[in-house]
Order: sequence, then structure tokens, then C-alpha cells
Amino acid sequence: MEKKNNSYEGLRLCNQVCFPLYACSKELVRQYGPYLKDLNLTYTQYIVMMVMWEKRQVSSRELAECLHLDYGTLTPVLKRLDQAGYIRRERSTEDERLLTLTVTDEGNALRQKAVNIPNSIASKMGLTPEEFASLYTLTYKALTNMEANN
Repeated sequence: MEKKNNSYEGLRLCNQVCFPLYACSKELVRQYGPYLKDLNLTYTQYIVMMVMWEKRQVSSRELAECLHLDYGTLTPVLKRLDQAGYIRRERSTEDERLLTLTVTDEGNALRQKAVNIPNSIASKMGLTPEEFASLYTLTYKALTNMEANN
């Protein structure tokens, strides 16, 4: 009989916080699918639009930082949103490497169509408001700490 080696306990899937976070994130994005299909948006386009609805105008750098995305991921998303008429991209006058992004009237109109999505998704999660707030706080705390240690 093989002696149990506790040094490998940390390698068990059931002891990993990364796995349920990964699986939950994947499922959460999947749950958004039907709602976003009606808006003709991908999830990444949707989170860009949420920032645009809130801020109205941002630099590409500010948007990348806010969404924790690199320019390689963000650039094609912004191009598609511009082509759809939801945002306007213009070179910054202060730094031509940056874009100034502005939400358009058509982009703002999309906001009304999306207004019920957050509550619909939250109801599928089956969490109390307190649990939801705790999950949000702890997830952002972990993200901030990991980014600070890079």
C-alpha cells in the first residue's frame, strides 16, 4: 500500500481556487451569449461599451487599463465597434500613439437595449446581494494583488 504524500495535496483539482474561477468565468460569458446576440455584440465588445456608456470619452490607454486588456486584444474590438457606428476613434492631439474614443448617439441607444442584462445575469448566479458583493470584492482584491506582484 502506498503511503499518502501530503506534499501533493496542493495539486489536487479540488484544492485549486483557479479552477472554479476559470469554469465560472467561462460559464458566465456563455450565459451572456443570448443577450449579447440580440445586441450583435461579443462579450469583449459589451464590456468596452459599458465603459463607454459610463465615461462617454476615454483614451485607448485608459480603456485598456480599465478592462485589463492589451492593445492587441483591444484594437480589433475597437475597430469593429467603430465600423458598427457605436464609437468614434480619433488620434489624440497630445499623443498620436493613443486614440481618443467617444461613444456615438447610436452607441448610446444600444445602452437602453442592454439595461436589463446585469440583473438577468445576476439572477442566474443564485447569490444573495451580500454574497454577490463579497464575491465582487474578493475577486477584485485577488486581481489587484496578483497584478501588483507582476
